[in-house]
Parts: sequence; structure tokens; C-alpha cells
Amino acid sequence: MKSFIGRTVRAVLVGSLLAAGVAQAQITDINAAINKAGRERMLSQRMAKAYFQLGLGVDIDRSKKVLDSSIAFFDRQLVELKNFAPTPETRETYQKLEAAWIAYKDSLVGAPPNPEGGRMVLALSEQVLALAHQGTVQLEKHAGTTAGRLVNISGRQRMLSQRMAKFYQALAWGVADADSAAELEKARREFTVGHKELGSAAANTPQLREGLDLVNQQWFFFENALGQRGSGDWKRLSTAVATTSERILEEMEVVVGLYERLPPR
Repeated sequence: MKSFIGRTVRAVLVGSLLAAGVAQAQITDINAAINKAGRERMLSQRMAKAYFQLGLGVDIDRSKKVLDSSIAFFDRQLVELKNFAPTPETRETYQKLEAAWIAYKDSLVGAPPNPEGGRMVLALSEQVLALAHQGTVQLEKHAGTTAGRLVNISGRQRMLSQRMAKFYQALAWGVADADSAAELEKARREFTVGHKELGSAAANTPQLREGLDLVNQQWFFFENALGQRGSGDWKRLSTAVATTSERILEEMEVVVGLYERLPPR
């Protein structure tokens, strides 16, 4: 029964991420705001990953769906976060994010993926990520609760999964900058540290522990795919990263949703 319930919850929560055509409810509490703010961080990286995969000709159909749905989802959540922003500082952050997003979105859809556009996408994805992270941190600070912190940390794990894949695909396509390889390795280390911190959280429920175990299983496959860069058929390796990065994202989406539902304290 527990396994069935876990699969059911996972399907619902992952569906909320991937089925971007479904109307989204407005933000009703601070934990939900932190989750959506953190998801904007993740989407900033996921969109770049998908763009690079299209440039590489990797997993084309799914990469196109990932890019299109992520753009639509980012748009809707940004409106919600602007409307919810509880402080002047947070409102200012989301106004800046909106301006950065306009330029980033144009680079993603203005022309078919090409190397020059890829280098621009990489740079703009970093700008959008910085502002999305700033908004998430401001919302966590406003909440001032353990639950809010756990939503932020787990949401950052979700982002790191896509950040690693983004840099991997940028390196594979030849559009990476001088820092990309180091940033990929940094994100790997940070993901490991973050997973340990979440695993030791006193607030973890049995369902959360099960979810974190599933993330750990997917991390094994994802990290193995990342570690094979340059060791064989680049298209096969990039496809493995595309696939495993989506699988670990699915499991992390469930975990973040469970932390969002913790009572504030």
C-alpha cells in the first residue's frame, strides 16, 4: 500500500511540473511560494539544458517538449510570484527577474538552436538563475521556519540536477565558457552535501525518507552518466545525461512537494 501511495503522490506532483498546459493555482502560503520560487531557479537551468540538447540533436522530441513546457511554466509562475511578493525587496527582485527573463526567453525561441545562440543562452541562464535564487532566499527569510528552509534546500537540489546537465551538454556541444567544467564539478559536490543535509533533517517523515532514498538511487545513475564525459560516443553519453537528469528531477520534485506540505515551525 505504501508503495502504491508513493507512486500516486509522485505522479500527481511530477504531473504538476511536466503538464505545463494545466492551469496553475495561485500561491496561497509561504511554503508554496518558496517551492515555486525555487522551481524558477530549476527551470532557468532546465531550459538551457533542453536548448543545448536540441543543438546537439539529442532526444529531440522530448527536449523540444521540455523546452516549450518549461518556458510556459516559468512565465506563469513568475506572474504568481510577482503578485504574491510579501515585501518591497522581493517585489523589486521579481521585477528585475522579469526584465532578465524577457532577454533570456528571446534567446531561447528567437532562432533555431545554434552555437552563437548557445553561448548567449548559457550566459543569460546564469543571470536568470542568480535573480531567481535571490527571490527564493528572500522568501525563505520572510518565512523564518524550518519547513521553509527545507523547501529551499530541496528545491536547490532540484536546480543542481539541471545545472549539472546544462554544463555537461554545453561542454558536449562546444558552447561552454571557461568556467563550465569547474561549475559542473562544483554542482556535483554541492548536490552531495545537500542530499546529506536533507537526509539528516529531524522533520523527515517516513514518506520523505522513502523519497530521499529514491533520489539517491537516481543519483547513482545520473552521476555515473555525468562521469563518462569524453569517454565514448558523445551522442549516447549526452542522451544518457538527458534521460537521467529528467528522472532525478522527477524524484526531487516529489521530495520538494512533501517538504512544502510540512507544517510551518
